[in-house]
Amino acid sequence: MTGDGIFQLFAYLLPAVVTGAVAFYFFRLHTNNEEGRRRFLLHKDSQKNTLPIRLQAYERMALFLERIAIPSLVVRISPKSADKNEYEALLIKNIENEFDHNLSQQIYMTDECWNIIKAAKSATIQMIRKAALSDTDSSDKLREDILNQTMDKQSPSATALSFVKKEIGELW
Repeated sequence: MTGDGIFQLFAYLLPAVVTGAVAFYFFRLHTNNEEGRRRFLLHKDSQKNTLPIRLQAYERMALFLERIAIPSLVVRISPKSADKNEYEALLIKNIENEFDHNLSQQIYMTDECWNIIKAAKSATIQMIRKAALSDTDSSDKLREDILNQTMDKQSPSATALSFVKKEIGELW
């Protein structure tokens, strides 16, 4: 093969190689686009199915936060005896039971939201324990002290509930 023959071979092969490369590029672009479109549609479908479940989880946690709010908790749970320690344990047990009942809801919310809910629960328990350290001698007096202690400030539940509402607003 002479120099002219090799040049002619490249002259015929070059357009075929360029055409093949362009075809490969567009085919690859098309398949990536189709894969992205399918992924988007799948995500859109799953969002449509999971959004009601997520909203239900947020509703349950909002209910939990309302139920452990000090005024609601103290009014709903009355002392069974005059022993303040027994009443303190009853309140804390009730909070823990409510929390345990809703534990599975954490998989439907962000870690930040779940941590704020846990912090509200812990802060509420701490407020009860702090009130129980006072020199009260009866469960009714402890109940009154717990309510008085929380009258001036926003409850941890209210703070967590406002965060839950904000996060629900971001779902739309």
